[in-house]
Amino acid sequence: MSQDYTATTRDIRVSVRSFYLTDQSDPDENRYVWAYRVRVENRGPVAVQLLRRTWRITDSNGRTQTVSGEGVVGQQPELEPGEVFEYTSGTPLDTPSGIMLGQYQMVVQATGETFDVTIPAFSLDSPHQDTRLH
Repeated sequence: MSQDYTATTRDIRVSVRSFYLTDQSDPDENRYVWAYRVRVENRGPVAVQLLRRTWRITDSNGRTQTVSGEGVVGQQPELEPGEVFEYTSGTPLDTPSGIMLGQYQMVVQATGETFDVTIPAFSLDSPHQDTRLH
């Protein structure tokens, strides 16, 4: 059962929900794949832009990989007050569960000030595991 994980930093609310992709996974080959849907909501009074992302992905054996880059899904979305940006992405693991968390680097468009926004930790749970990590 999927649930939403949410964090708010400086009026930017980030919500994430993950989904196990049975059709893309092959447990016999230690390949487990998830999609995750992210919603970024500007609840503040100023326009911001998402510049960069950093993810930490940890599998159930404790191996962690860090993924960084510009924007998300090829975009650097601008969010006016009250606006929302949603996207879907995915990640494979070679274990049946894991956990992801991260941060977005945002910039206040009027001043050029940058700040980091927390992406909440969320579980990557498959039906091929015995216990939930998060």
